[in-house]
Amino acid sequence: MRQYFDEELADLDTSFKEMGLLVSETLGRAVQAFLDHDRATAQEIIDGDKAINQREIALEKKTFEMIALYQPVTTDLREIVTVLKAVSVLERIGDNARNIALSTIHVKGNKRVAAIEEKVGMTGSTVAKMVSDVLDYYVNDDAVSAEAIAEVATSVSDVTGEIREMAIEAMKSDPELVTASTDYLVVAGYLKRTSDYVTDIAEWIIYKRTGKIVELNPGMSSFI
Repeated sequence: MRQYFDEELADLDTSFKEMGLLVSETLGRAVQAFLDHDRATAQEIIDGDKAINQREIALEKKTFEMIALYQPVTTDLREIVTVLKAVSVLERIGDNARNIALSTIHVKGNKRVAAIEEKVGMTGSTVAKMVSDVLDYYVNDDAVSAEAIAEVATSVSDVTGEIREMAIEAMKSDPELVTASTDYLVVAGYLKRTSDYVTDIAEWIIYKRTGKIVELNPGMSSFI
């Protein structure tokens, strides 16, 4: 029975990592599509959101089945619970990627601001890397690095705040930039929330490793 459980747990971990990598890649593509005004790629991301949702459902079902069949305790139970909680967070990150893609579809050749787009692109890359890194921390049981990722989230919050200020200033200076600046505000908000979601996953990694419930993101609030 233990051998079967270990094999299923390994499969669960692999499926979780695969879903996370898909979400990280999708987020990166969504930001790049927004910057490139690539509506075709944006539509692919929107259409592909169902695949992420299906993975979440399959993983949740698997965790419930393993708990019912094997009745795990202590560290085994914490690992399964971590996956159960974290997959729902990954699905929300996937939703943010889809929403960024929807913003790209909304763009219709509006006047843009290069300096803001550069910050959006850099922030998108940082957040996508956060998703990839937190998956590595899960695989390696690295609670120390998981806790440290909160500092990256704080940095993302600072930069998205700068994007917000720049976008508002652009609106004031040129009425033709109102539509584009609104898009920048929306996308920056999705990236900020995604970085907050990554800290949620990090909290569950710490729980998996130590059994302690921690709060890495106190005072999380809406971006706009």
